[in-house]
Amino acid sequence: MENDQTCAVTLNRKKPFRSRLPIFVTSGPISIWMIIFVMLPLIYILFISFMTRTVYGGIEYTFTLDNYKEMLQPVYLKVLWKSLKLAFLTTVICLLFGYPLAYWIASKPSKLAAKLLMLVMIPYWTSSLVRLYSINLLAMPNGFISLMLLKLHIISEPLDILYSDGIVLFGLLTAMLPFSVLPLYSSIEKMDKSLIEASKDLGANSLVTFRRVTIPQTMPGIVGCILLVFIPSLGMYYVPEMLGGGKVMLVGTLIKNQFLVTKNWPFGASLAIMLILITLAMLWIYTRVGKLDDLEVC
Repeated sequence: MENDQTCAVTLNRKKPFRSRLPIFVTSGPISIWMIIFVMLPLIYILFISFMTRTVYGGIEYTFTLDNYKEMLQPVYLKVLWKSLKLAFLTTVICLLFGYPLAYWIASKPSKLAAKLLMLVMIPYWTSSLVRLYSINLLAMPNGFISLMLLKLHIISEPLDILYSDGIVLFGLLTAMLPFSVLPLYSSIEKMDKSLIEASKDLGANSLVTFRRVTIPQTMPGIVGCILLVFIPSLGMYYVPEMLGGGKVMLVGTLIKNQFLVTKNWPFGASLAIMLILITLAMLWIYTRVGKLDDLEVC
């Protein structure tokens, strides 16, 4: 009898593990991958952000807050302000162009809408470096844009738009526009169209219907668009690196220079932590407004 009871207890103990075995098999590898290649590097970056840089570019393991205090210097605040300004402009323009495009695509039949979304993603079939090189060639003083405007007698001398904030903004727009269309389309496609019809039946005009019915229903997609455009635009470094020519310094370029050029890893790590905190703040705002399900289309 005692042996039977012991066997029953053993089986009861083993049964929960066997029932959880499929979960361990499916989620175990990705969890290990995330811990090794995401969590541990982030913890290390957070750790060295409180350390001190040696004279020869190494890391001295002495706790300090000077790296975070250094970010308050005017030269770095100016870089942060320019990064926030360009990221904000990129987000606003992508929202202004992406919302009508997403609304138009959502109004089409599902098969046609899928094809139109594919057209939106076609630029990403090529390397982003190739696209940036093409923009670089077009914006040169002897490039296609200047030559065409000169032939049309619109301008009297070649344009000097290369290595400027404007061309960097254009590069950010070309890179981020699809990321604004996709969450907006997901939110608009889920919208309850009967509420729009009810609003019109009650006498509301198109503007009032859009402001009081459409916008509230698609607000999760709008916030998702802001999230997916603003954060990458803020930390992107290769666009200002290639189109800015070293004259347009953004936070992403500054972080890259701290790690690879000046070898000031602690200060670069503190800048990276600042961007992570901004990202977490944006995610928290998004959870207050919408659901992450609206980003599944991405």
